[in-house]
Amino acid sequence: MMSRSLFRREVSLRSREALHGYGFILIWVVGFALFTFLPLVETFRYSVNQVTVTATSINLDFVEWANYTRALFTDPNFVELLVGYTIETLVSVPIVLIFAMLIAMFLNLKFRFKGLFRTIFFLPIVITSGPVIKELTAQGAASAPGIANIPAVIEFLEQLPRALRSPVEYLLTSFILILWFSGVQILIYLASLQKVDRSVYEAAAIDGASGWEIFWKVTLPSLSTATVVNAIYTIITLSHFSENKVIQYIYARTYDVHGGIGYASALAFIYFGVMVVLLGLVYFFLMNWARRGSR
Repeated sequence: MMSRSLFRREVSLRSREALHGYGFILIWVVGFALFTFLPLVETFRYSVNQVTVTATSINLDFVEWANYTRALFTDPNFVELLVGYTIETLVSVPIVLIFAMLIAMFLNLKFRFKGLFRTIFFLPIVITSGPVIKELTAQGAASAPGIANIPAVIEFLEQLPRALRSPVEYLLTSFILILWFSGVQILIYLASLQKVDRSVYEAAAIDGASGWEIFWKVTLPSLSTATVVNAIYTIITLSHFSENKVIQYIYARTYDVHGGIGYASALAFIYFGVMVVLLGLVYFFLMNWARRGSR
């Protein structure tokens, strides 16, 4: 009888904990359904229709996949922007991760005014949003275009293959903007570094491991999960950045005479699909690396 009563108490406790958990996520589920899932369904419905907005209604004329085929096969500007977005993202992500990891390792050391430096590196995330980043970009504060005009750099770029020329030039001229997106990643890496047991470093040092070997065999494997999270966060952040050229192009087509809401919706879904593919590739690549590092 005692075992049955204990079993019932345990089951009821688990049930209450499960209900509490469902209660906490219920708000998010309702918010996602109302403000994300339903708009996605409506946007997809628009993307397979020719949408005409009048003063009294929104008229839909079903055109199947015509908007998608037009975007992929008869709109060279959009395809070029998608290719540029893919290349720039693949170039920016490793730069952001490497920079964030190095700064986090620096901030994890013991020195005076460490809190001040942490604030300095996180401050761009607070101020570079919305109208602020738009104004800074308009004034040229987010890039260094003069670097690409240096004769040595011009000669170097001309010697590169055409496929590598654009991403390298983007990296040289926009590295300031890239580094502005490193604040959250630095905090994630810093939190992961602080969870690593110091005795592991001490044991490695006693065994004769150098600082370089400790980094590759202790620090880097310990940051594998944080690297996956940071890579996904970086791709999403760069993808919905307000100054993203693909987003600006889609927005411009929304009420364009030769576009419309239906065509812009198709562009948005194609862009979303490319972003999901990028996320999947980066996730599987880094997860395989993380599994090899944990062995």
